[in-house]
Amino acid sequence: MAGIIFLVILVVIVAVLIGMYNSLVQLRVRCDSAWSDIDVQLKRRHDLIPNLVETVKGYAAHEKGTFENIAKFRSQAMQATTPEGKAVAENQLTGALKSLFAVAENYPELKASEQFMQLQGSLSQTEDSIQNSRRYYNAVVRDLNTKIQVFPTNILAGMFGFTARQFFETTEADREPVAVKF
Repeated sequence: MAGIIFLVILVVIVAVLIGMYNSLVQLRVRCDSAWSDIDVQLKRRHDLIPNLVETVKGYAAHEKGTFENIAKFRSQAMQATTPEGKAVAENQLTGALKSLFAVAENYPELKASEQFMQLQGSLSQTEDSIQNSRRYYNAVVRDLNTKIQVFPTNILAGMFGFTARQFFETTEADREPVAVKF
């Protein structure tokens, strides 16, 4: 009888450990999937930007610095590989795009251009998708990081090498409005 009770307790403990391990794996996979979703949206954004810049260039050729910044920040964003690096580069690119749209505001004929309006609409949709993807990624990272830190899963997480992930964050400077001077 004692052997059966011991066996039942052992089976329950093993089942709980398997459940904890599987929940950690599921969260890690969801983090990877969420990061992939962000990457897809950022790629779409990077593909739209050259078309938008070329459209604006025809109307505002003297805004060379704005165009150079967009090209530079786009390149940096495409080369970044970590969530932290991507966040910094993408936030710089967002600021440069705000400057581009501020420049566009001074050209009524550009704002009336059908091509510009379509590109601006596509970019706006993409920006919304990026924000949604970032929020989902950060929620999954929060869940994973919490699971890794709470007892008793923290013991299992340490044994199997689960590590906390970084949030996709913005900095205080990125929250400031863009100042455009003509």
